[in-house]
Amino acid sequence: MKMTSAYANKLLKSLADEKSYWTNKEEASRTYVAAVGEEPVIPEYDYSAVSDTLNEIDRKTVIIRHALNLANATAKIPVGDTEMSVDSILVKMAQLNYRKTTLDTMRKCLPKMRESSHSFSSRNAVPEYRYTNYDPELVKRDYERISGKIMEMQIALDQYNQTFLFEVEL
Repeated sequence: MKMTSAYANKLLKSLADEKSYWTNKEEASRTYVAAVGEEPVIPEYDYSAVSDTLNEIDRKTVIIRHALNLANATAKIPVGDTEMSVDSILVKMAQLNYRKTTLDTMRKCLPKMRESSHSFSSRNAVPEYRYTNYDPELVKRDYERISGKIMEMQIALDQYNQTFLFEVEL
C-alpha cells in the first residue's frame, strides 16, 4: 500500500497505542489473587492470543518504520537552492535549533551587566561587570538568518510529509 509520511506516523502512533492497550491488559490479566477458601475471580486471558497480537503489532511497526526510514534517507526535497534528504534535514534542523538557542541568549544580553557579588566578608567590595564581547547586530542578523532557514526547512518537510507517497508492504 502507498502512504505519506504523515499517514505512516499516525499509523505508528495508532500501533503504539494498540500495543500499550494489549500490554496493559496482559499485565492486569496474567495473574490473579485469591484468599484461601475464597472463590477466585479469574480474569479472561489467553496468552497465545495476546502474544500473537503483540507480535503482529511489532511486525507491522518494523515494516512501516523501515519503509519510512528508507524514504527519509533516499527522497530528495528541494530546500531553497539545494536538495536534501529528510534525515539530513532533521539533523541540520537540530543543529540550527541548538545554535539559535545560543544566539537568542546572546541577543538578549545587555552590553554591560552587573555581576552578583558573593563576597560578604568585605565592606568595600568593588562591583564587577560583565561586558558583551561581540557585535549584537551580527548576532541579531545570524539569529534571523538561522530562524528563516529553519522555517524554510520545516515548510519543505511539512509539504513532503503531506504529499510524498512511498510503498509499504504490510
